[in-house]
Amino acid sequence: MKFSSREDIEAPIDHVYRAVTDFPAFERQALRRGADVRRVDGTGPAQQGSAWDVAFSFRGKERKMKAVLARLEEQGLQLDTDSSGIDGVTLIDLVPLSPKRTRIAVSIELRAKSLSARLLLQSLKLAKANLTHRFKKRVADFGSDVEARYKPGG
Repeated sequence: MKFSSREDIEAPIDHVYRAVTDFPAFERQALRRGADVRRVDGTGPAQQGSAWDVAFSFRGKERKMKAVLARLEEQGLQLDTDSSGIDGVTLIDLVPLSPKRTRIAVSIELRAKSLSARLLLQSLKLAKANLTHRFKKRVADFGSDVEARYKPGG
């Protein structure tokens, strides 16, 4: 199952990159939503190989997920996740359209490794239109937030 979205952001690629790689902000956001997030590889700036353990409730069941930063470069990143029989790959690619405009492309692909995970993904496929709409709205909101925080020359 795959979700993808693109958004053009009125900010230079380095500003968008800093927002995309602000992992402490994403950790705080997950905590506010009720997830338990713990960085496994220590403190300091995240780098390729950095990992997080995440625990959260989904559909009335406690789930655990391991997230590993598999790729981190100027043009984007890849985050590999493993959770209760579901493998996920999140790709975030940044493309400079002009000196002050950047396109962000976000995709998430989920694959089942067990029968129960397959059943869960099948139930998600029934709601795919709604989930896709919510995913695209989140990416658009992220883009708007990055634009709002960008101030030319500063």
